[in-house]
Amino acid sequence: MTLRAAVRRTALGVVGTGVASGAALTAYALAEARAYTLRRVTVPVLPPGSPDLRVLHLSDVHMTPGQTRKQGWLRGLADLRPDLVVNTGDNLSHRDSVPVVLDSLGRLLDVPGVFVFGSNDYFVPSLRNPVRYLLPDDGTRHTDTPQLPWPDLRDGFSSAGWADLTNRRATLEVRGVRIAFAGVDDPHLGYDRLDDVAGPADPSADLRLGVAHAPYLRVLDQYVADGYDAVLAGHTHGGQVCLPGFGALTTNCDLEPARAKGLHRHPAASRPGDPDSAWLHVSAGLGTSPYARIRVACRPEATLLTLVAANR
Repeated sequence: MTLRAAVRRTALGVVGTGVASGAALTAYALAEARAYTLRRVTVPVLPPGSPDLRVLHLSDVHMTPGQTRKQGWLRGLADLRPDLVVNTGDNLSHRDSVPVVLDSLGRLLDVPGVFVFGSNDYFVPSLRNPVRYLLPDDGTRHTDTPQLPWPDLRDGFSSAGWADLTNRRATLEVRGVRIAFAGVDDPHLGYDRLDDVAGPADPSADLRLGVAHAPYLRVLDQYVADGYDAVLAGHTHGGQVCLPGFGALTTNCDLEPARAKGLHRHPAASRPGDPDSAWLHVSAGLGTSPYARIRVACRPEATLLTLVAANR
């Protein structure tokens, strides 16, 4: 074999290995995006003597009509029999998804619930360069695409009895526990109106929860300053593409990647019992953009939060 032939064979072998590795990674990422996972987290946040509360946190479903596997999995969550559902937005990814989302939630709509919306409830998703998510935020927001039928989704949730927390406060009693809520419209679009919900959280409530789609620091800081015990948010997709042993590369907001998903404190350096801090739960969500249906080291999720007494 001549030297040129040997070099050519080696080069083809390297290229072939790279193609095979790339194909394997893509297949894994596609499968990971459909590996729906239930997370279970205990949060010591209730006053002494309170009954445990099971809170189902749903976020970033990004539903399209053809996603029958996701629909079936979501429908099965009703078997968990939660006491409360908190939906932190981005339910839609298609104009025809509202009835599909409502049908998939099924019996969960009979459970007390609260909701806010995200940008993908309002606007049809568009194809974007994923590399831009790793670059500094230039403030560009894609609000030039057609609107989704979000009023129909809002009406469906509201008619089921779920409380609309779009720049609003609300109070619910769940299993004898009085919960005061504050919610804002999507901070990623700048739709949040913190002044509408600002002020001390209801001191007579047994539990105070702040809700938002995107966990921007200005929102988290306001909730903590106002005395909310915990904050629930989504938006980040947990980073969506994570590096094993390192974690998320980005959150698509100003929250640091170390808190891209899961249960943490805010401020980050605080500890349980610190009166000037709150629990923060960020859901990695159940879906993806319809143009990038992949996940790496970050399975799609819903979370069952078991709220227990703080000092039991």
